[in-house]
Amino acid sequence: MTVVRDTTAGAADVWNVLSDGWSYATWVVGASRIRAVDPHFPAPGSEIHHSVGLWPAVLNDVTRVLAMTEGRKLVLEARGMPAGKATIVLRVTPRGTGSRIEMIEHARTLPFSLVPETVQHAMVYPRNREATRRLALLAERAAVPQ
Repeated sequence: MTVVRDTTAGAADVWNVLSDGWSYATWVVGASRIRAVDPHFPAPGSEIHHSVGLWPAVLNDVTRVLAMTEGRKLVLEARGMPAGKATIVLRVTPRGTGSRIEMIEHARTLPFSLVPETVQHAMVYPRNREATRRLALLAERAAVPQ
């Protein structure tokens, strides 16, 4: 169950938000702050060091880039302790004067990797729908001439 969001922002505007690791906590639901961003982000192997949760109960975490196609696709490995690791695929496709954002998430560690993917997708769909909404809003804001 891929989350699909059409936006008036161009693909380049969406990619600019995705490739800015410091904006991660603004659009990723659950991320509360950014501690550090690898200067090579979003190159494969680069990382975003962030925290999840509400203060004072925050956990430090890391998200790593597994693969990237400049301007079009970002594959992340997110850790969610104690829940384990997940692979998140984000795609950006030009569409008319705007673009389409697609996001899907797959659990990669036990016990959640034992859950059928259709159930996994249904569980994270609301969070990913909100994340793509926030991502689109940030990109649309950046696309408005100042």
